[in-house]
Amino acid sequence: MINALEVVTTVSVGVMVGVEFSVAFVMNRIFSALPEDSGQMARAHGGRMLGTVMPYWYISSVVLVAIRAVAGWHDSGTGLAVISGALLMVSVIMSILLLVPINNRSKTWTPENRPADWKEQSDRWDRFHYIRVAVLVAALTLLVTSLL
Repeated sequence: MINALEVVTTVSVGVMVGVEFSVAFVMNRIFSALPEDSGQMARAHGGRMLGTVMPYWYISSVVLVAIRAVAGWHDSGTGLAVISGALLMVSVIMSILLLVPINNRSKTWTPENRPADWKEQSDRWDRFHYIRVAVLVAALTLLVTSLL
């Protein structure tokens, strides 16, 4: 049973990290290269779509890692799993405090109603997101290492 939990947890966290990595290093670069207002509209659409799904995914990942840590409390890698869970919590806190406020504004923007500093706000979101991706990659690395 714990093996199934470890697989589900690793896949869930791993795919989430992959999505966030893709947003940072693939999608936003594609959006930035689109002509005229298309990039800003694509980011707004992505913010609406992922802004709906990601909170549940982040919280379920934290819960899965916590369950894995408790279920395998006496395993040698549990300490790494606990640190992984703590890093996932850091990413949730970062999201709530730093990224969600910007995302909540930017997902409503259109070329007609966006603020004058929309690009600076998008760039700030990107910088925070790079840091969050680094935290997520570290969490995934520790999670996988805890299973070895």
